[in-house]
Amino acid sequence: MQKPGPVLQTERLILRPWRESDLEPFAALNADPVVMAHFLKPLDRAESDAFVSRIEAHFAREGFGFWAIEAPGVAELVGLAGLARPPFQTHFTPCVEIGWRLARAFWDRGYATEAAREALRYGFTELGLEEIVSFTVPGNVRSRAVMERLGMTRDPADDFDHPSIPEGHPFKRHVLYRKRAAEASA
Repeated sequence: MQKPGPVLQTERLILRPWRESDLEPFAALNADPVVMAHFLKPLDRAESDAFVSRIEAHFAREGFGFWAIEAPGVAELVGLAGLARPPFQTHFTPCVEIGWRLARAFWDRGYATEAAREALRYGFTELGLEEIVSFTVPGNVRSRAVMERLGMTRDPADDFDHPSIPEGHPFKRHVLYRKRAAEASA
């Protein structure tokens, strides 16, 4: 697993490096069709493990990535949140995106917003980023609500067709939200 990297802590959560013991619950999260309703498909165990390998490679290359989220006294793994450089090209790349994915049992507790807020803070204060973006399909109202709670804003002119989604697929179109460092400190 990943070499020790930065560990972030909030009032209720720890954003930490991935552990071998995270792979099974993360695979269950990624196999849940409700959790994955706004992605192309649920992931099988091999695809989920490969995703964690890509996360670790991103941490090794960039010094940041998607952290495993632990809720002490509740669960060792509730999901992931963090920052990444998207591997595709479009009108707003290169950039750093913020994202999250939680097991359904941990929805509606404010964990996604709490973890993402700490990842934003880290991106702006520790990494010195000028802007962080987030994107999803228009129908993903839960994630869009998190983006809005984080103070991210959307300009419909920024919406885009995701280059990794096949033409004609209902998830091709994505909405883009942005937050600038100057807005974070205001």
